[in-house]
Amino acid sequence: MSRGTGADGTDPLPLAEVAGYRPLLFSIAYGMTGSVGDAEDIVQDAFLGLTRARNAGTVITDPKAYLTTAVTRLGIDHLRSARVRRETYVGEWLPEPVVAHSGEPGPAEHAELADSLSMAFLVLLESLSPVERAVLMLREVFGYGYQDVARITGKTEVNCRQILTRARQRVAAGRQSRDGVPTQARRAEGEELARRFFDAAGGGDLDALLGMLAPDVVLHGDGGGKAQAMARPAAGAPRVVKMLVAGLRRVRALGVTVRTAWVNGRPGAIMYDAEGRVAAVVELDVADGVIQAIHSVVNPDKLAHLGPVSDVGRLPKK
Repeated sequence: MSRGTGADGTDPLPLAEVAGYRPLLFSIAYGMTGSVGDAEDIVQDAFLGLTRARNAGTVITDPKAYLTTAVTRLGIDHLRSARVRRETYVGEWLPEPVVAHSGEPGPAEHAELADSLSMAFLVLLESLSPVERAVLMLREVFGYGYQDVARITGKTEVNCRQILTRARQRVAAGRQSRDGVPTQARRAEGEELARRFFDAAGGGDLDALLGMLAPDVVLHGDGGGKAQAMARPAAGAPRVVKMLVAGLRRVRALGVTVRTAWVNGRPGAIMYDAEGRVAAVVELDVADGVIQAIHSVVNPDKLAHLGPVSDVGRLPKK
């Protein structure tokens, strides 16, 4: 079967033998940008670059290394321009949510990536420079050796070690290490807790909610100035409970339905409006048997990629 070509005569689709690298490349690009759409564009640009290079007669002996390098450097370039836009962002910035497809593993469902794609971790990475972020992601998340990290980023090995030390210090300053990457047992615990949490919140059961939240739980919201959201995070279980109950009561009166889902490798939910459009995505950071943080994205620009109501992202029923 033949495939179409781009305007410049090159094959716009990834070659069959390298298409299997897409989940890894998407995970790197998403970890760099925090944007699903931008990550997909970066991956596609990397594939196009590989195709053009081959069509030009360039011999590429290691396509995976070529693509990883291209995605990382494109991510660095993207962050340098995005940093200016985020300085003027209205309210708190959160990543675009990655919602796992029902019965089809996605990048956020892989155990080794679940912690690195959580919203809390990606927000922490915003404090790093683009190169620091790339070095930390490649070394700490994807396990690349210093020689490979140096080749990919165009730095020396010595420089990469120095960059990683700085990046670790900055991330550690804002990170509270709890349970780390969710095990299968903790994933099951998180699923059950998510079900009970959204049932209790929808029913206004304050006592049940208080029992599921850590005393110092923090509620984060991202409206981007385009949807109603908190101007800054809210902390403390009593305050968070009141805000959750009031918010869910208000949206349910508008015909919003809630479906539990896997969001960025964490239990959460998708909220659909009366017309079947995604109105919000919520991620729950579960550790030590309780909810430590809640991330809610309502900015419509960050939800457009999820499409209309479907079975996508729904947690498996017992």
